[in-house]
Amino acid sequence: MTPTYESSPAAKLIVCERTGRWAVALRRELAESGVRVWETRTLADCRDELVESPASFTVIELGANVGALLRLLARQPRQFPAARLAVAANRSQADHEWLMREAGAVHFVCSLRQVAVLARLACRHLAEVPPPQQSLAERIWMSLPWG
Repeated sequence: MTPTYESSPAAKLIVCERTGRWAVALRRELAESGVRVWETRTLADCRDELVESPASFTVIELGANVGALLRLLARQPRQFPAARLAVAANRSQADHEWLMREAGAVHFVCSLRQVAVLARLACRHLAEVPPPQQSLAERIWMSLPWG
């Protein structure tokens, strides 16, 4: 198998949600940036992606299981210190903002009109993460025009 940077990057933009609306909005906002959006549907899958890419920027939709999200946010600094987690919610859940921020969310949004802010935060974070160590063969392979 040929090595590729995308197969295990140091950082990804991960969106964990049931509906896909935040991921679609982020893809639209980031269309020209080349940033790929990775989607998960459950917090367990999201955690697995963070294990694979522990410096990721993650947007997690606030669902019915607030307790599980709070536990993930509380454990993040110890388990994934280089990762950043933001929370996306419905307008009806806006009263959870300060609870999520206190638990460790770097940002909280409850409107798709605020997706540009999420995109800027994600791009800034991903730009600051150093690329993974690559062997000489991997660097040569990545420099080829067909990648």
